[in-house]
Amino acid sequence: MSGASDVPVIAIDGPSGSGKGTIARRVAHKMGWALLDSGALYRLVALAAQQQGIALDDAGALAQLAARLDVRFGSDALGNEQIWLAEEDVTASIRTEECGAGASAVAALKPVRRALLELQRGFRRAPGLVADGRDMGTHVFKDAGLKVFLTASPRERAKRRHKQLKEKGIDVSLAALSRDIEERDRRDSERSVAPLRPAEDARILDSSGKSIEDVTQTVLDWMSEL
Repeated sequence: MSGASDVPVIAIDGPSGSGKGTIARRVAHKMGWALLDSGALYRLVALAAQQQGIALDDAGALAQLAARLDVRFGSDALGNEQIWLAEEDVTASIRTEECGAGASAVAALKPVRRALLELQRGFRRAPGLVADGRDMGTHVFKDAGLKVFLTASPRERAKRRHKQLKEKGIDVSLAALSRDIEERDRRDSERSVAPLRPAEDARILDSSGKSIEDVTQTVLDWMSEL
């Protein structure tokens, strides 16, 4: 009897600003597969907890909430992210500073992390799944048919972030962003739980200087080779 383990998975991991979310959405759309934005899940738990009046230090209640989270990921006609919590479009709501702070709080709770691990694996359904995050290929989907570690130079990622912030009317120096990204890379790679690193069988893809279309096509080409 076939099961979830027979459903193909493309795992796309990488540091902040590498473009993994954008590429994952494009690949999922092109292939008609399900999409998992693992990085958004902690924000979604924080938002749902706020809506339901659950304290952010109540590990038991938060774990139960995480286990039954009704979430769907997708994109609009232009390829921009769309996230639904139950039937509510929460794409903008989960990107607030308040939600980010809440996400940091719930991410430190082991019962929540365990619950979300099972939730993430539940996204694996036919015809396939594209999962993006930091430990998709090393921890969550170790048997993924294609593991991609998407990266870019710290300066390239800082330039992308700088452009995004400018478009939102936020003024910040490029040098400061570069320093922040390098420091975050160091913390993520040195942490004891699920450190940021490529899986041993991952394909490394440097997106520096490459267009979104070119990077997307590279992933699709790699998948077609399997």
